[in-house]
Amino acid sequence: MTTYSCLSLVSLYEGYLRRGFAGAGLSRKTIDIDVETTMEYWGPTNTIAPKPALVMIHGFGPETIWQWQRQVMFFRREFDLYFPNLVFFGNSTTNSRRRSEIFQAECVVKLMEKLGVQKFSIMGTSYGGFVSYMIASQWPEKIEKVVISSSGVNMRLKDNINVMKKAKVESIEEILLPTTVPRLRTMLSLVSVAKIHVPNFILKELINKLFLQNRKEKIELLRGSTIGKDDTVNVSPIRQEVLIVWGDKDNIFSLDLAHELKELLGEKARIEVIKNTSHIPQIENPQAFNNIVYQFLHAI
Repeated sequence: MTTYSCLSLVSLYEGYLRRGFAGAGLSRKTIDIDVETTMEYWGPTNTIAPKPALVMIHGFGPETIWQWQRQVMFFRREFDLYFPNLVFFGNSTTNSRRRSEIFQAECVVKLMEKLGVQKFSIMGTSYGGFVSYMIASQWPEKIEKVVISSSGVNMRLKDNINVMKKAKVESIEEILLPTTVPRLRTMLSLVSVAKIHVPNFILKELINKLFLQNRKEKIELLRGSTIGKDDTVNVSPIRQEVLIVWGDKDNIFSLDLAHELKELLGEKARIEVIKNTSHIPQIENPQAFNNIVYQFLHAI
């Protein structure tokens, strides 16, 4: 009987994800955006007949192909898709000492400028929503529409504390950057409503492959975030139309935050709640998620 190591199972699945992105007409590249920083991204192989550009920003955890695998084929027909790996995810790296979502936003904007993309819509999930909001607020002339998914841009320190209490941990990195099987199981129970049993040997390999790379720098990113440092909120209305997408059972950012965010962003913001999903509705219910986003992006 043939046996498979956990290394081969996780690597095989990652290879499957890469083939899916390549099959959608994308290729993986790296580019120096300045003298200090290199960004890795998936982008169109052929842009002879350019379409509207859509940039998707991943959250904390695995690199971009693991977080947007259910969107790439759906949106590829009508958009030129760009999936950057934020700094210290995948092969994106920097010599800069800056560690914040503001720095990440600057890097994404520099990347798109290097690629010659002058205007684009942007969609960010979780930490990627922090980055997306910063881009839209700081470079409004570049952004057409904004999708913020499961992202407490308006979170307060108390929200972080509540999540840590729920997970019975003393630091947020124990949830977002797990180093043990029990911690990874806790994270999975928080981000998804599905109760899927994954063998320990696979979870161990997932930890080794997805959460240990650049761990020190990622902890610095968490501690360097300007959002959730205290109990003040620094969110203002932005120029663009905004779609807020949330799972009704999100255990990371409560649904109350979504409704408050809508009010803070003003009359151009709308909210859609996907039932029976938690923190990753784009994976838990991709059909509903994709249709909601598609209708928003195509609305006149």
